[in-house]
Amino acid sequence: MQRTLSELVAREVKDPRVGNVTITEVKVSADLSVARVYFTPFASKAAPEEVREGLTSAGAYLRGEVGRRLRLRHAPRLEFVFDDSFDKAARLTALIDRAPK
Repeated sequence: MQRTLSELVAREVKDPRVGNVTITEVKVSADLSVARVYFTPFASKAAPEEVREGLTSAGAYLRGEVGRRLRLRHAPRLEFVFDDSFDKAARLTALIDRAPK
């Protein structure tokens, strides 16, 4: 699902708010009704909240295409979440680098 969503976002979503986005993880609920899609904007001028709004507006289209391409009877509802783990990792690395040796 992550690979399919990555391809769809890169090739099919024309919303200018989205730009270049990396889908970092997809967590699907146990009953397959909801898929939480974690994303990171890559070299985007838009704020993460704007990117999320753009992805959410394309959500119905993406849900339908994921269902068709993966041959799912019921495609999960997509929830988009900004993945800030890279920012947290960068902050921790900077703190470690500045620590006295």
